[in-house]
Amino acid sequence: MDVLSDAVAAMRTGRPHSSRTAQTAPWGVRFPASQGAGFHVVLQGAACLLRPGEAAPVPLGFGDVVFLPHGYGHALADHPDTPLEDFALGPDGSWPVLADPGPGLDDADTVLLCGAYQLNRSRAHPLLSELPPVVHIRSGIGTHHGLRSALDLLGAELADPHPGSDAIVSGLLDTLLVYLLRTWWLRKSAERQEATGWAAALRDPAVTTALQAMHSDPTLPWTVEGLASHAGLSRAAFARRFTTLVGKSPLAYLTWVRMTAAGRLLRSGDTPLRAVAERAGYTSEFAFAKAFKREYGIPPGKYRQRPAAAAGR
Repeated sequence: MDVLSDAVAAMRTGRPHSSRTAQTAPWGVRFPASQGAGFHVVLQGAACLLRPGEAAPVPLGFGDVVFLPHGYGHALADHPDTPLEDFALGPDGSWPVLADPGPGLDDADTVLLCGAYQLNRSRAHPLLSELPPVVHIRSGIGTHHGLRSALDLLGAELADPHPGSDAIVSGLLDTLLVYLLRTWWLRKSAERQEATGWAAALRDPAVTTALQAMHSDPTLPWTVEGLASHAGLSRAAFARRFTTLVGKSPLAYLTWVRMTAAGRLLRSGDTPLRAVAERAGYTSEFAFAKAFKREYGIPPGKYRQRPAAAAGR
């Protein structure tokens, strides 16, 4: 598994949710803070994004996408001065299916595609944690082909559902999340303004080689020397570069990858503890249990027994 896919898998929980709504001016919707992440796409017309504590609204035009990875409260409206109505998420943080989607498309000033992802922030991958509060991807002819294709398919499925739509929409939302993240990091890498951080790490050939190796097979007995050789650097140069860009030492990051994968295994089924330990790269069940408790604060057996909501804290 590659780094970005593993980062998403580490945090994603439950099912993503989305809906398509049509609005006529004046309109304004306030979205509460949540543990998840949200996105909005302007399919028709225009809107402005408003955030508490931010004086300037963010204007959104046709085809613009905004992704709010940290779950901060925000609002969308036709004008910054329009009164706002509260938008209520479901009890589980899910996005409700609106019984009244608003006026027809021909009568609407603005059509929005909005959605939310449920995330386990206790295992937040640093690649996601360093995202800004708002990722604004502006529309542009001939740009972001994969992202636009995913949005077109998702919008069409929501507008005209057929048998199998639930599975298709869920899959497209997961695809959309990866495209949103990929688009942002490719843009940051192209700007070449980041001296540190994941945008720099993912464009550094040596660090990327080591990251891919760890994510592809974390069960191997990786050492700093082995990873450095794999990356084509001396041990000291590799350790220094990796730690500077990633924010963790190579072995600390490897432990994070292994323990996150182990946590997913424990929560997703009844895989024997010995098998979980082996798939996390440990030959000793005792050593694995000790490392797991150090990472999560509780033994693996108790972690498996805890309700999902509690295990995420």
